[in-house]
Amino acid sequence: MADSTPTSAEAAAGRTAHLTAAEGAVLRADDLIAGYLPGVNILNGTDLYCQPGELVGIIGPNGAGKSTLLKALFGLVRVRSGKVVLKGDEITNERADTLVRKGIGFVPQTNNVFPSLTIQENLEMGSYQSPKSFRKRFEFVGDLFPALIDRRGQRAGSLSGGERQMVAMGRALMMEPSVLLLDEPSAGLSPVMQDEVFVQTRKINRTGVSVVMVEQNARRCLQICDRGYVLDQGRNAYTASGKDLGNDPKVIELYLGTLAK
Repeated sequence: MADSTPTSAEAAAGRTAHLTAAEGAVLRADDLIAGYLPGVNILNGTDLYCQPGELVGIIGPNGAGKSTLLKALFGLVRVRSGKVVLKGDEITNERADTLVRKGIGFVPQTNNVFPSLTIQENLEMGSYQSPKSFRKRFEFVGDLFPALIDRRGQRAGSLSGGERQMVAMGRALMMEPSVLLLDEPSAGLSPVMQDEVFVQTRKINRTGVSVVMVEQNARRCLQICDRGYVLDQGRNAYTASGKDLGNDPKVIELYLGTLAK
C-alpha cells in the first residue's frame, strides 16, 4: 500500500482547514493522540468534527484506529494530547457516565446488551440516570423499532444479532443524546440485517440525532453518510462527502478495492 502519511506542510494545511470547518460542530476532536499502552500511540494526531444533524462515517484498514477514536471520544481510552469538545465545552477524558448525561450515546461493537434482561429492562437501563423520562423515550424508541417494542418482555439473550443491535441502539437513545457513536454496527450480521442497520441508522439521524459511525462495510457506509473520514495509521488520510470518497480513485485503490465496484 502506498504511504498516505501527510507531509508537515500538508498536515498544517489540513489542521487549519479542520479548525475552520469545525466551527459550530456539535462534536469535534482536535489533534488527538491516544493509545492503550504507555508509549504506544494508536491515534497520531486525529481530527474529526460532526455538525448538528450530520451523519459522519469513519472507514479505513484494520488497525487504523477507528474504534480507538470512538472510545477516545467517549472517555474509554485516555487522550494523551489534543482535546474533545461537545457543543463548545471541552470534555476530554471525562467519565463515560458523565458524557451520557451531557448528550453522547455510545453503542459498542460487542457485548452491547444485557442478555439476561428483557428488551424493556435493557431500555430502562438506558434511562437509569433519568428514570422520569422513561415513558417519553420508550415511545420515541418504539416509533423507531416497533417490532422490538411488541416483544418487550423477551430476553435480549434470545434475540438474533441484528435484533440485539437494535436494542443496543435503542438503549443508547434513551437519554436523548445529541450525538450517537456507533462502533461497527453491521459487524457479524447477515446481509439483510446489515441493510436494516444502515436503514435504521439513517432513520435515527433524520430525527435530528448527529451520528458518528465506524464501519468496515466501507462502500455501504459511504452511501449513507453525509461526510466521511478515511483513517490510516491513526491519522486522517482523506475526508470529503461520502459520495466523493466513494468515487475517488485513490480511495478506491487504497481502501475500498472490490467493495467499491
